[in-house]
Amino acid sequence: MGNLFKIAIRNLMRYKRRTILTASLVAIGMIFVLVFIAITGSFKNMMIGGITDSMLGHIQIHKKGYVASIDNSPLTLNLKPQAVAKIEQILQRMPDIKAYSPRIKFAGMFSNFTETTPIRLNGVYPEKEPKTVPLLLARIIEGEKRITKGEILIPELLAKGMKVKVGDSIVVIATNKDGSVNGKQLRVGGIMESATGPGGRDGYIHIEDAAEILRMDQMEISEIAMQLTDFGKLHTVENRLIHALSGQLNNQGKPIFEIHTWEKLSPFYHLSRMIDAMAFFVKLMLISIVLVSIMNVMVMAVYERIREIGTIAAIGTRPGKILSMFVIEGFSLAVFGALIGNGFGLAIIYILRQVKITFSFAMHTGLVLMPSIRVSEILTVSLIVVIVAVLGSLQPAFKASRMEPIKALRHV
Repeated sequence: MGNLFKIAIRNLMRYKRRTILTASLVAIGMIFVLVFIAITGSFKNMMIGGITDSMLGHIQIHKKGYVASIDNSPLTLNLKPQAVAKIEQILQRMPDIKAYSPRIKFAGMFSNFTETTPIRLNGVYPEKEPKTVPLLLARIIEGEKRITKGEILIPELLAKGMKVKVGDSIVVIATNKDGSVNGKQLRVGGIMESATGPGGRDGYIHIEDAAEILRMDQMEISEIAMQLTDFGKLHTVENRLIHALSGQLNNQGKPIFEIHTWEKLSPFYHLSRMIDAMAFFVKLMLISIVLVSIMNVMVMAVYERIREIGTIAAIGTRPGKILSMFVIEGFSLAVFGALIGNGFGLAIIYILRQVKITFSFAMHTGLVLMPSIRVSEILTVSLIVVIVAVLGSLQPAFKASRMEPIKALRHV
């Protein structure tokens, strides 16, 4: 096998221009794919992080049927204290859950005493919510970065539309689950940029203020959001939660709780899937480039060396060794091109990280593009290149191994 490698390398060196051109095509394909994967991966991670760490959390638990009616913020589908206590016991025993935050969500009316407009409110614990969604307080663009009892954080567009500023007094009015209406005067403690785009109308208040507005005799929770220690274990933790809560059934024998990852709660998940699809098709383009390049080179190599093939066949070289020799040439070309592509690709990714390109996304400005790529992704792309190159070499190599020595020697 060692001799076959030497012969294959020697043959590639005999046609340096063609070898360099083919290796360059493979390298260019590698560079394009690696840089594309790094950039799109960085954008995707920032997009997901901006959504999960500023608003949703990684996973949420609700009462069965709540999410299907979430646009109406149904108070009749809140979790009772006993159910919340059971969930918290389970969460506290799971080391993969870094933090969790119970919330009360409800629809209300926001009034500045002259105008009234709808608002969706989130009653949260000031000490738990920032640990579960660590970018929440960073969204506060005016006022102190905190959630305080007696105060409300309102979205920027709502503040502009209602001409409300930090320190103003406002009234929040809501209907509780038995149909009665109640209101509470609050102070505007901060103005937040929206995490959900121009239509975002989510405000935040202390969870005790929410319970008071809704006249709750006992604290009922709309959802429990969670932050994981490792986002890569998202579906593993989801399955564990499903298994842990599956034994909790209602009187009809159906599950009481439902678990949703951010993917099932945010429309931006479909955008992340589009990014994955784009990456897949770019890899297909790489495969096409490598396949065409290697096959072209190997076909030409067989055509130009017919007499040589006839000679080595005439002296007793077996067809299997002839086939191996040409396959090894294709393999060596792919490895050479992949090494060059990896080197230049990683260099470009490093340069892009140093340049720190900024852009805006969904009301977030000043986001810094920090492209990165995992070793596993580099190895996967390189392996695809090598496998396709070997496959592309098989047909020309098989043709060379099947040549009749006498006919090959007569070839001009």
